[in-house]
Amino acid sequence: MALANENYLKTPEIYCYDEIDKRVNAYKVLHPSAKIIRLGMGDVTRPLPQEVIKALHSAVDEMAAEGSFKGYGPPSGYDFLIEKIHKEYKSIGVSLDKESIFINDGAKSDIGNIGHVLGRDNIIAIADPVYPVYENATIMSGRAGFLNEEDQKWSNIVYLHCSAETGFVPSLPNERVDVIYLCNPNNPTGTVLTKSDLKQWVDYAIEHQSIIVYDGAYESFINEPNVPKSIYEIKGAKKVAVEIRTYSKSAGFTGLRCGYSVFPPELMVYTKLGEDVPLIKLWNRRITNYTNGVSYLVQRAAEALYSRKGKQETSELVDYYIENAKLIRDGLLALGFEVYGGISSPYVWFKTPNGMSSWKFFHQLLYEHEVIGTPGVVFGSSGEGYMRFTGFSSRENTLIALNRISRGKY
Repeated sequence: MALANENYLKTPEIYCYDEIDKRVNAYKVLHPSAKIIRLGMGDVTRPLPQEVIKALHSAVDEMAAEGSFKGYGPPSGYDFLIEKIHKEYKSIGVSLDKESIFINDGAKSDIGNIGHVLGRDNIIAIADPVYPVYENATIMSGRAGFLNEEDQKWSNIVYLHCSAETGFVPSLPNERVDVIYLCNPNNPTGTVLTKSDLKQWVDYAIEHQSIIVYDGAYESFINEPNVPKSIYEIKGAKKVAVEIRTYSKSAGFTGLRCGYSVFPPELMVYTKLGEDVPLIKLWNRRITNYTNGVSYLVQRAAEALYSRKGKQETSELVDYYIENAKLIRDGLLALGFEVYGGISSPYVWFKTPNGMSSWKFFHQLLYEHEVIGTPGVVFGSSGEGYMRFTGFSSRENTLIALNRISRGKY
């Protein structure tokens, strides 16, 4: 009898965006001609940069010739891309070992997979509200402990309550935790951790021999001088932090899938006997057994982003989405909403009117304005009463959506 991994049964049967699609599709059945505008999903809408397209065509031609054909690549990634990433870190004053950089198929994979090289007895800290993968991956890997039926919280997870009082920024835990997930700029709230904020987290992790899983998926959107582009700008961070990044949002790679993670050799985890083990050694063992790496074509496409023209085109994409977020932020503020994010992030987080629940306001936006947002409650109980909009739609649709919303009564 083949037994199931029953931890998978402990997570929601459908992902939060599937629930949104189900409700939207029900509306479409009743209103087949509806022109719905999506401001909820984190998927991009602009086409790939031209430098990327050129690199893809060139790589395809290489694969068609016997002398330049590529088979299995190195599991950690090709040197040509790792070298470019290494130089980019150096340009912001961060010195890394090239061997610490691992190419992945987007941030989501490594965020979920890192739990597999960590012990099951770790106490995990995540923000609330939070990107759902942090919690779901912890549950599915059997590391969440036991569910408290009363408050629906897991025994091995410490929930860092974020609210208007904290500016939707997580505060240090009162108890000891072993693994800390931080997203900066934050998804879903669009808020940021400054250098002084991050220093507190790094100091905490050093003191408690904890590690930080630092999700830097939106670092390219940072435009405030007191917000670091990398956690490694903070002294001591290489001793306690893994940094994970992606090209998905900055360069339109949501369909191509490519990113990278950094595992500094100084970063240690510990056996039950207290012996220290470089986490990079465990990660190396995992990837050599579980993956043959990201395709050559995609890595050549990512390399093209570091050319002079590639950087210019990427910057134009980021500016486009940030301008959309600014329009949303300014538009909601003008209507009297309480708003967070949208400055160094493509995400705008706002309070629903008149104490309305997240799902109720979701339906009001859909049925009265044919606009879709993401209900804050899907990101955790502290997200109840809030909504998330994104700047990833087209400029035209963003303006149309704001015009529709402006006609409502709140």
